[in-house]
Amino acid sequence: MSSDFVLKNCRVDDSKPLVDIEIKDGKIAKLGANLGGRRILDVGGDVVVPTFIESHIHPDKALLERIKPNVEGTLAGALRITGELKRSFVQEEVTSRARQVLNMLISNGTTIARVHPDTDPLAGLTGFKSMLALKDEYEGLIDLQIVAFPQEGLVKFPGAYEVIEEALKLGADVVGGCPYNENRFEDTKKHIDLVFGLAKKYSKDLDFHADFGDDINDLRSRAIDYIIEKTINEGYQGRVTVGHMITLASVDPSVLESTIRKMKEARINVVPLPATDLYMGGRSDRSRVRRAVLNPVPFVKGGVNIAFSSNNIRNAFTPFGRGDLLLIGSLYEHVAQLGSITDQKMLLDMITYNAARILRIENSYGLEPGKNADLVVLGTKAISDVFLDIPVRRYVIKRGKIIYRSEFIEMRNF
Repeated sequence: MSSDFVLKNCRVDDSKPLVDIEIKDGKIAKLGANLGGRRILDVGGDVVVPTFIESHIHPDKALLERIKPNVEGTLAGALRITGELKRSFVQEEVTSRARQVLNMLISNGTTIARVHPDTDPLAGLTGFKSMLALKDEYEGLIDLQIVAFPQEGLVKFPGAYEVIEEALKLGADVVGGCPYNENRFEDTKKHIDLVFGLAKKYSKDLDFHADFGDDINDLRSRAIDYIIEKTINEGYQGRVTVGHMITLASVDPSVLESTIRKMKEARINVVPLPATDLYMGGRSDRSRVRRAVLNPVPFVKGGVNIAFSSNNIRNAFTPFGRGDLLLIGSLYEHVAQLGSITDQKMLLDMITYNAARILRIENSYGLEPGKNADLVVLGTKAISDVFLDIPVRRYVIKRGKIIYRSEFIEMRNF
């Protein structure tokens, strides 16, 4: 279908009447009632939302589970196994696996993603260059922000810093960090210092894998206070994101409350990764096993921007997944006990508007005139039912063009 058409009878707000959406030149031109046009697509009262956004995902090391599974199921095992596999990464093979993941995302309604290819002495630039190539190949289908991610640490691994800087010279969009994967807390702080230095040198945002551990007494997994301090001292408010943060799920409520206040001051974004965090967390517990997944409610109430994402797909860190944020959201609402209608809206915001703020694309994103026509038509009649139904993605629209159409549109009423 042409990029100029009208989507009729769209449910964009459960409390308001259906609306029509006029799309012109890849943008939303108008929302209103009884809009006409030469080309009409009547969605019959189905939900229409802005495209979903994966704010933290690793296509480069997806689909490795069947090649070498993580039998012990621990983080240490996942790091070791993935490290062994990365040594033999070939760009063509990495690109092929990552391409499968991008196709999953698109078919599930995600057309914007921040990807974190391992960029370190083990993988070299193989995964990073694969994502650069796919960014061009998938132009017009999915927008990618590429993070130069030092999975193996910086201080403990000679040459790691140089690999990250080379990736930045080649076009990385974001500087990544993995401060928990150092040998000492002093090295964790040095890791954070190094990536802040690179971010400032190349004028890039920062995205950390942080505080990913069960032991709240291990300061390598309690780095958030130092990240907050650096963010404020370096004038980086609003430009820093932290992923995982499972240690915060185990601290005393007073510590959590204090940390949230400081995160708000620094305008730090947080991205829990429910599938991985639940699967990896609490492995050392012999009784009263933790869920190890952040509850988003205190962060929302505390004014901290929070999203969630898929993270890994079928590898040593998470042996499940299909690139479906609604499935991850359904898991999240069970684990974090998010059952109200208010919770359902919050979850949807986390993979749409909140994620857009993390990627700093708010000016072009949303359901308003002038925003990009990046939309998903869902086979359900109420926004509050999206995570309950996990509905078929009837149509996925990118820049006003239908790039995916479900083969099972009529089956929803069968």
